[in-house]
Amino acid sequence: MKKYISQSPADTAAAAAEFAGQLHGGDVVAFTGDLGAGKTFFTSACVRALGAEAQASSPTFAIVNDYGADAAGRHVYHFDMYRVTDWDSLYSTGFYDYLTPDSILFVEWSENIDGALPENAIRVDISKCEAESARLITITGGDGRW
Repeated sequence: MKKYISQSPADTAAAAAEFAGQLHGGDVVAFTGDLGAGKTFFTSACVRALGAEAQASSPTFAIVNDYGADAAGRHVYHFDMYRVTDWDSLYSTGFYDYLTPDSILFVEWSENIDGALPENAIRVDISKCEAESARLITITGGDGRW
């Protein structure tokens, strides 16, 4: 388990960059956290650190954003499962087709598809703290990397 206490968006971006440097092809990063906790911000900072081609943004209405290949040639995808409420709607997203050894998936609202996530998914929970810009970022899983 790895924990970061972020006092600012710059701290969160630094934690995300450090985290992104340890990702492998085939990794699924499963986010949990309240609305506005910083899941999309963390993902965006990871995408920048990976050197992917596109600017990350919330895929709330599109369900999935494709950011192209990162600097290592891995394909980077960003899912928002907020509106996915059953197995049929998950299947219709094409989620299972994206689970390849040469891709990295960032999945917001992963609790909605918990039973469909790989056993070795990396769990990232982002919690708001008392100070408005402070966050507790807890990372677990990934075959024991965290």
